Amino acid sequence: MKKIRLLLVDDQELIRESLAFVLNTDEDIDVVGLAANGQEAIDLCEELQPTMVLMDIKMPVLNGIEATKVIKQNWPEIKIMILTTFQEVEQVVEALSIGAEGYLLKAIHPKDLISGIKHIQNNGTLLSQDLAKALVEQVHTSRAVDKASKPKYGLTEREEQILQCLANGLSNKQISEKLFLSEGTVKNYISSIYHKLDVKDRFQAAQKAKDEDIVK
Repeated sequence: MKKIRLLLVDDQELIRESLAFVLNTDEDIDVVGLAANGQEAIDLCEELQPTMVLMDIKMPVLNGIEATKVIKQNWPEIKIMILTTFQEVEQVVEALSIGAEGYLLKAIHPKDLISGIKHIQNNGTLLSQDLAKALVEQVHTSRAVDKASKPKYGLTEREEQILQCLANGLSNKQISEKLFLSEGTVKNYISSIYHKLDVKDRFQAAQKAKDEDIVK
């Protein structure tokens, strides 16, 4: 088996160093780098070209979900395992939807973590049993909700994201940076939002979004 070049990403130094020590004891794994946030992870992916990233979610500067998006867009061959203490199903869905190959809790036994890393390297996918069960339950709940209600104004998921940004007062440039879109694409989405909401400007769009609970 070819050695797995692993990049560890976690904002807690103790966890980074401990994981690196444990994982380096396995002859098939070579920890090539440590990163304290998502932006450092992106920079090191470009510099080191790891075969896999072990990614925390909640970090300063750039979180694990956003970093995963960028890494998968630029280096789709790099496999990503999300490792976190938070059993939040929404994060599982989002992480897997943007290309992450696995999702495990930090409480996992080191031997199981190593087995999971090797499983993902061999083109597998991985979820802990608790997370898999929660994911199935959410799917069932979502289907029930979808049958009972339709999205307001026919906005797409991306348009809702941009509308949320408008409601938060972000400029087109800030939205493009946050969602990794060009400013031209952002403008096109905003024009579509204006049309669907029947408004003329960002203020009206933001006000309508808040008044009618279209976004939070």
